[in-house]
Amino acid sequence: MTSQPAVEGGPARRSLLKTAALATGALALPAVTAPAPAAAAGLRQIPHLGPHQAGITTPAQPFAAFAACNVQAPDRDALERLLRTLTRRIAFLTTGGSPADQDGDNGMLGPLVPADNLTVTVGVGASLFDDRYGLAGARPLRLTAMRAFPEDRIAFGDAHGDLSLQICADSRDTVLHALRDLLAHTDGALELRWRVDGFQNRPRPDSAQRNLMGFKDGIANPDTGSDREMDRLVWVQPDGGEPAWAAGGSYQVLRVVQMLSEAWDRMPATDQEQVIGRRKDSGAPLDRIPPGAHIRRADPHTPQTADSRILRRGYNFDRGVDASGRLDLGLLFCCYQQDVVRQFEAVQARLAGEPLADFTVPTGGGYFFALPGVRDDSDWLGRGLLAAG
Repeated sequence: MTSQPAVEGGPARRSLLKTAALATGALALPAVTAPAPAAAAGLRQIPHLGPHQAGITTPAQPFAAFAACNVQAPDRDALERLLRTLTRRIAFLTTGGSPADQDGDNGMLGPLVPADNLTVTVGVGASLFDDRYGLAGARPLRLTAMRAFPEDRIAFGDAHGDLSLQICADSRDTVLHALRDLLAHTDGALELRWRVDGFQNRPRPDSAQRNLMGFKDGIANPDTGSDREMDRLVWVQPDGGEPAWAAGGSYQVLRVVQMLSEAWDRMPATDQEQVIGRRKDSGAPLDRIPPGAHIRRADPHTPQTADSRILRRGYNFDRGVDASGRLDLGLLFCCYQQDVVRQFEAVQARLAGEPLADFTVPTGGGYFFALPGVRDDSDWLGRGLLAAG
């Protein structure tokens, strides 16, 4: 495949070139030069190369954006160029440095882009495996559109998507800069379908990160430092019945869960503890956990449920006020697992009808498959997928 020329000039020139490219059925994507040395942008850098994508077992950074996109690439060659461009831009953004083309950078971080512990995790949705790109035979075995659960009030425009972007960093402006950069350099091949910005509450003197309900979050996560645990619960394995290219990837579940904060905040703390099953101050389980408490339903800690554990990577969100005049805030629930049916959906089945459902409303999200990692500088995201398709 020949490299694509960089697009230079003002808005009119860019528009003319884009129109010409689409008219011939090809998507012209600008070339991206190698990233500048990390030393120029600070040392807070998370490597983007490896068998798995960064941002899954990486400790959660303070800020995030979760976005789902419709892919507008007109054909398979254009889809390949899109994935190659995403890979190159992620390499630059996570390494940091001075952009080779100042006109190609939005400039909101200044002339030197910081690495800022940025990670960008790319997933693909079931809709990418329709008849547009000839990938139907390569679809991950358990990748479907997110199904409806009893308490859901999902708006179609706030769910699903061809491709997901999870962008996390130490600063909110770094996250926004990266999102704008990826959309700009893919030249219209990605159309935003929905997006939610997230944040982690700052750790307090007790070193606890809490959700907007005031409870410690993610306490029962599996050990991300254990390769054995991650291979059993998070990473798709070569001998698990999945397409060979999917090994090293992981199923991603996103759920936008609005919290009915006004009702929750009027509830006594002791009653809140009964709903969650933990003490609010310390996060310790109650001495006698009610049978319907969230933590008992989610993870009963029995031999039968040991294989349904998930790796949670959630963020808080605050979107102002909803159409009913209520605070529009809650949890951007994100989890990774080896098998979305065996794990996430099994947990959801246990949570059906739990008392916490009176205070939460799922409004959006989707199922995606986080692609295997980029192993070296000649590799690119989705290379195995397109070869298999």
